[in-house]
Amino acid sequence: MAIVYLSLGSNLGDRVGYIQQATSLLSTNPDISIVATSSFYETEPWHMDSDKWFVNAVMQIMTSLSPEELLLECQRIETCLGREHITGNERFMDRTIDIDIIFYDKRMIKTDKLTIPHPLFHKRAFTLVPMLEIAEDLVHPVFGKTVEELYDELENPETVYLYGTRIEEE
Repeated sequence: MAIVYLSLGSNLGDRVGYIQQATSLLSTNPDISIVATSSFYETEPWHMDSDKWFVNAVMQIMTSLSPEELLLECQRIETCLGREHITGNERFMDRTIDIDIIFYDKRMIKTDKLTIPHPLFHKRAFTLVPMLEIAEDLVHPVFGKTVEELYDELENPETVYLYGTRIEEE
């Protein structure tokens, strides 16, 4: 069984509900076992023009699925939950749910459809902060640095709040 880390995020509709539903759908797959889930974090949009804040979480799973099979399962769940996938130049857009494979064991994979470790993981506070909670000492297989070290090296990280602690301006 492979040890895998997934990032989940939503900024449309019932953001927490979408992450909970995605978690539930992942747990119903007999080839996936959820080991740990971070708290939920509210984060400002990263590199996109949107005023809709995200709710993000990270989970550790064990799976017998190959990386490609896991990607297809994540995409199936995204589609089930109303995710519209990108069909043009617009890379980042509002979404009901986004499930990314961050790490798959210590493997490094680069194909047209899948890059592991996730190529932007080390630049995003919204994935690093939840990872600090469940795997701060995990070493990135490309950079040879722990999650904590990668977080400490972030330049201008986006704002991240523990869900429910952000005070919205009226």
